[in-house]
This record gives sequence, C-alpha cells and structure tokens, in this order.
Amino acid sequence: MMLIMQSKPTRKQVSHDRIVDVASRAIRRAGANGVGVADIMKEAGLTHGGFYAHFESRNALVSEAMRHAWQDTSQALMNAMARRVAAGESRFAALVNCYLHDSHLEKVEQGCVIAALSSEMTRLDEAARGDAKRLVAQLIALVRSCLPPGCDPANGAIVASTMMGALQLARTLGGKQGRELLALARKQLINQFDPVLS
Repeated sequence: MMLIMQSKPTRKQVSHDRIVDVASRAIRRAGANGVGVADIMKEAGLTHGGFYAHFESRNALVSEAMRHAWQDTSQALMNAMARRVAAGESRFAALVNCYLHDSHLEKVEQGCVIAALSSEMTRLDEAARGDAKRLVAQLIALVRSCLPPGCDPANGAIVASTMMGALQLARTLGGKQGRELLALARKQLINQFDPVLS
C-alpha cells in the first residue's frame, strides 16, 4: 500500500485563497466594479501592498473570484438538489426550487455570481469576459442536464435566463414582493417544463 503525502498549503497559498474567497463574496454583493483592491485586502486581513504578490492585476482577481464563486454556488446547488431528489422531486423541479429559493434572494454574497454580475459581464476585460461566458455555458449545461426527457435541449438557455432574470427582479423588489415573484417563477417553470409534477 502506497501512502500519498499531501503537503500543507504554504502561507502564501492560504493568503491567496482567503483573498479569492473574500473577493468572490464581495463581487456578488457589490459588483465587479463596486469593490476595490484595498477593500478586499482589508477584509482578508492583509495589506494592500501585498496584492501584486498574488495577482498580476485587478482583472485577474475578478476572473479568479468569479470562477471561485461559481464553484461555491454550483456545489451548494448540487448538494441541495441531491437532498430534494432523494426526497422524491425530479431533478428539474429540484433545480428550479433550489435556484429560486428565498435564501438565494436574501444572501446575495453567497448566491449565483452569474445573476449577480450578468449586467456587468459585457464590460469586463477580455479574459474575464471569456471566463464569464464559460460560467454561463456551465449554468446552461447544468439546466440542460436537468430537463425532463423529451424537452428540447435549447430550452436550457431559456430556463437559465428565466431563473436569472427572476432572481434579479426579485432582489430588486425585495421582501414579500421578491419572495412572491420567486414563488411564481418556480411554479411557472415547473408547470411549463415538468408538467407531470404540477
């Protein structure tokens, strides 16, 4: 039997990961242009001067923070969906109910980075835009994988954009109106694409 030794992360790697984690929450909360490097470094407990030891530019941080945010969101979404599927929901209903859950409305900094930044993505630098396109493609692929049998795969983009738009409008409305909009969007999507469950 061969043992594989895992090396302990370096102090620099721990700091780097902390910066990316803070930035991933900050950009979802305030937008890619709504937070500065100094704010992110301060929240990470590090000095502003150390930033360039970790990233070649602010845009490089935004790109990595978006990827990290999507990893967090997609993993949490998959875990929540698995619990609902185990309780008897279809994958499609589980996806819609989890993505459009009230907690996603209230916890912007933990929510979907695509919904949080979609209006800014076209104004990002070329590398970050490329990352954003890949994240959108991953969301659409996730939706397609959850569509009921017989659904046109092209509906994946329609469902993804409907969910993102509903979430954005619900966040704008906030409170009771926002929750009502999410409930209506959940019901309409499930009725339209998974009518066996309605």
